[in-house]
Amino acid sequence: MPLLILKTVHFPSPCLKPLLFSFHALMAFFCVDFLHWCSSLFFLLLLSGYDFAAVLEWFAERVDRIILLFDAHKLDISDEFSEVIKALKNHEDKIRVVLNKADQIETQQLMRVYGALMWSLGKIVNTPEVIRVYIGSFWSHPLLIPDSRKLFEAEEQDLFKDIQSLPRNAALRKLNDLIKRARLAKVHAYIISSLKKEMPSVFGKENKKKELINSLGDIYKRIEREHQISPGDFPNLKKMQDQLQAQDLNKFQPLKPKLLEAVDDMLAHDIAGLMVLVRQEETQRPNPVVKGGAFDGTLNGPFGHGYGEGAGEGIDEAEWVVARDKPAYDEIFYTLSPVNGKVTGANAKREMVKSKLPNTVLGKVWKLADIDKDGMLDDEEFALANHLIKVKLEGHELPSELPAHLVPPSKRKLPE
Repeated sequence: MPLLILKTVHFPSPCLKPLLFSFHALMAFFCVDFLHWCSSLFFLLLLSGYDFAAVLEWFAERVDRIILLFDAHKLDISDEFSEVIKALKNHEDKIRVVLNKADQIETQQLMRVYGALMWSLGKIVNTPEVIRVYIGSFWSHPLLIPDSRKLFEAEEQDLFKDIQSLPRNAALRKLNDLIKRARLAKVHAYIISSLKKEMPSVFGKENKKKELINSLGDIYKRIEREHQISPGDFPNLKKMQDQLQAQDLNKFQPLKPKLLEAVDDMLAHDIAGLMVLVRQEETQRPNPVVKGGAFDGTLNGPFGHGYGEGAGEGIDEAEWVVARDKPAYDEIFYTLSPVNGKVTGANAKREMVKSKLPNTVLGKVWKLADIDKDGMLDDEEFALANHLIKVKLEGHELPSELPAHLVPPSKRKLPE
């Protein structure tokens, strides 16, 4: 599960030599999970003879997730880093953005910085979908300005969940990469055959070659129109023109329809069947969990995200947490004309809809609270329903199953 992490920082020159050594090591042994270098290497790699965009593209094709790091207190997208982001074209689905060190600025300023970042990225990243930006302070030191602690914790958990989902989606990502390569191969075939068709067999080859390379953009548009191909499936125009300069266009092969039909058949049938198999296998096997490092502090224990909050309130207490407000709930309960100690669903509904929650939510509350499934609520179940409504109104999510500590005392099974 490799990640490519790019950060917008500029190291002083003494740091560049060891960083270059590390980069050489990464190129030789791609066996690490986290790659972390800065845009200052842009010029250094050029001076060292590296095609930085090609190096980045090589990594982008092989990683599962690309994380762009920005510092909230000194937001700056340099020209070099803009080139880095542009080199990630066709991999926008892998990109996530982290606005780090957000605890160093006030909440109002943070909103302005977030807006400025989204505006700047919108000019660089050409994608119809809004890029996911995670806001937080990803270090082990105390928060300098803790006003947005809840937000930072929620964003941190979302980022961790995204990373932890990568092993589960690895097979699907490889299939998507195969589809991309197949579509690109088709486009290359159309381009090569079009150039071959336009080339003269005897005289004026060089002049015609220059003319075709210069008008390659028009050839792209014609192929796009004739074969209903998305513009995003075409290779980079400038890069393609540079590569064609060193080629003999007369040696290109003409179009072979049977090969294209085989590719179309693979995309329509073989890939579709593989997609179904992959999804079936994913549902049957347990979810792999990323462990170690920061993830160890996010799973269990009192410092796990949301521990002791919402539906988890009172998880460590011996007393039933709903009992705190039960006297108030009992007053309402006895105004609903209970029969044999229980209120009907219709009477309970009239009280529950006063919360103004949608019926889908109230239906889930009822399902959780009606423990004996008799379509009625006794005083404990009614109190539990009101407690769950309160949890939802406070902005927390309802559990899919009722936690053990919320089960009313009279409904708990005695240990055998």
